[in-house]
Amino acid sequence: MSRIHVYFMPGLAASSKIFERIKLPEEQFEVHLLEWDMPEKKETLQMYTQRMVKKIAHENPVLIGVSFGGILVQEMAQLIPVQKTIIISSVKCKMEFPLRMKIAKNTKAYKLIPTRMFSNVEFLLKYGLNEKIKERLELYKKYLSVNDKKYLDWAIEHVLLWDRKKIDPNVIHIHGDMDSVFPIKNIRNCIVVKGGTHAMILFKAKWLNENLPRIITE
Repeated sequence: MSRIHVYFMPGLAASSKIFERIKLPEEQFEVHLLEWDMPEKKETLQMYTQRMVKKIAHENPVLIGVSFGGILVQEMAQLIPVQKTIIISSVKCKMEFPLRMKIAKNTKAYKLIPTRMFSNVEFLLKYGLNEKIKERLELYKKYLSVNDKKYLDWAIEHVLLWDRKKIDPNVIHIHGDMDSVFPIKNIRNCIVVKGGTHAMILFKAKWLNENLPRIITE
């Protein structure tokens, strides 16, 4: 029996290390990890998507994306035939964005985010912060390693400007009821993970490992 090819796309600023706790049965699935490329000057999300689909080396794959990666795999599924599109901690259309993101888009407040600061975690770690913050920054350093200012500015803008109005009914949406980035109250038709936060790809890996094989194949 041939294995199902599953491509994982990480979230905004994240490397594929966020999937290190996800283990799918090897006799059934072959896992491929995608990474963010640096965007080109004035590149639209559509242009970027066309570049990313070139990394898909198998026919009819399963695409799984987290957060902004969830938006990207939905765009990729418009360009190539896929077996399934699964999004985790993400949104299916612009109506699922929280109000604060809609305001940030309309006022262009996102342009004021000091993204340069995020690219120097070493500096922040060095200067006497309390243990809890240091612990968070260590996690940030490990998993959110795509911190080039050019990429962050581009990614934040293209999340907020994503303009999909109509939900693709074929998209399978897995969402935590404690997600503070995309609150569950705005999300429709999803598989709810109790206690799942926006980072549940890490902290609810056990649930995902138990349920993803069934979700992919059923």
